[in-house]
Amino acid sequence: MKKWPVTIKEAKAVQRALRNKVKIKKLNKKINRVGACDVGFKDGDCIAAICVFSYPDLRFLEEKTLRRKVDFPYIPGFLSFREGPALEKLFYQLKLKPDVLIFDGQGIAHPKQLGIASHVGAILNIPTIGCAKSRLWGDYKEPGVKRGDFSNLVDSNSGKLLGYVLRTRDNVKPVFISPGHLISAKEAKDIIISCAGQFRLPEPIRYAHRLSIKAK
Repeated sequence: MKKWPVTIKEAKAVQRALRNKVKIKKLNKKINRVGACDVGFKDGDCIAAICVFSYPDLRFLEEKTLRRKVDFPYIPGFLSFREGPALEKLFYQLKLKPDVLIFDGQGIAHPKQLGIASHVGAILNIPTIGCAKSRLWGDYKEPGVKRGDFSNLVDSNSGKLLGYVLRTRDNVKPVFISPGHLISAKEAKDIIISCAGQFRLPEPIRYAHRLSIKAK
């Protein structure tokens, strides 16, 4: 593991370098395990949680938590530098590595096309998906009201496809899906809808969130 930046100047340089390393492409392997992560904060510490499930049947396989001092200040646009160090360290503690890791946040649907899923995905060099509860960047039309309905999320400047706005349950608010690294937008959308159960957020993300709260 490389040392994470602790200054804005260092962080900007890392962002520029990582942005060029992010690759949006079709998966090159079969997905047997899917993971999800969540991060909380308490008393100046970062509490990270990762859980792993079999795929597509979503049998629970493993969970890990980690508490770590936060070294980077809170600055919009640089939140990955607060959450990333704990997630990277925790990932390497897993006995069963997921084939795809889902984040409660953005992938390339980000002003710099480097949300937390893209940032950490490029560092770990694994397929990642951003599954956010709200739009950060991009334009879209509201999708239909039925489960599985979706609309395109496109870059506000270039019109490039960033991901999808996906309805995971009938008549609930949609989630905002974007590929993070080493996966296509369509594959990211398909995995999220297959992981969605009786609630708005996919089951692995819900489990990771409960795990991080418990760890506090």
